[in-house]
Amino acid sequence: MTLDVEHLTITIDARRVVDDISFSVAHGERLGIIGESGSGKSLTALALLGLLPQGAVATGSVRLDGTELLGMPDRELAAIRGRRVGIVFQEPRTALNPIRTVGRQLVEPLLIHRMLSRKNANTTAIELARAVRLPDPEIAVRLYPHQLSGGQRQRVGIAIALACNPTLLIADEPTTALDVTIQAEIIALFDRLVDERGSSLVFITHDLAVLSNVTERAIVLSHGKVIEEGTVTELLNAPRHPVTAALVAASIATSWRPAP
Repeated sequence: MTLDVEHLTITIDARRVVDDISFSVAHGERLGIIGESGSGKSLTALALLGLLPQGAVATGSVRLDGTELLGMPDRELAAIRGRRVGIVFQEPRTALNPIRTVGRQLVEPLLIHRMLSRKNANTTAIELARAVRLPDPEIAVRLYPHQLSGGQRQRVGIAIALACNPTLLIADEPTTALDVTIQAEIIALFDRLVDERGSSLVFITHDLAVLSNVTERAIVLSHGKVIEEGTVTELLNAPRHPVTAALVAASIATSWRPAP
């Protein structure tokens, strides 16, 4: 799997909120996208899969294994989402359907994309719940999102994103709504599952300390532009741009550490 983004520009009401950014992700690579709030990083993630809000327009090129995604009809994109590219959103409370059980939401992509029988899909849903370490997975699949903690809901979101073994996983600030201890658990979970499945990863965050435990390379966004890029170690130890330096200072202040 290769992802090539070239000259991606997103406009809302004639204002450029993402301005001519380019990056690539090789097979099995992990790329971080980091920036302050409002830098355009989440809009970039949504543009990759044609999920931009109404009124936002994207131009440029987004190619997955050479296939152009930008401008692709939504019906064709829907076949790619979930099956070849999985996405984990920032706030699982709103990403999950409140009136469907965890099991039904895990089963849906298995029926649509993997075309499993209902019986096999139900079995696989429990296996997914176990893979993301939900407690008592046989019981968890019968629960509704509001009956789970924030960290457990995010584990469900990760399980749904990985249900069809996508070759690319996009994680859009998946730990922001969680406390520090749960953040560490979710980061460790991402690290393990991506490694086990050999997926490529685009991980979006505002926290360099978090990023240092997930990806090797990153681009830094500010006001919709790429202002710096390099290995995470380089960005942490020798930031060249003041915005990057501020992100480093913030990461040091939080003193975040991964779960054991």
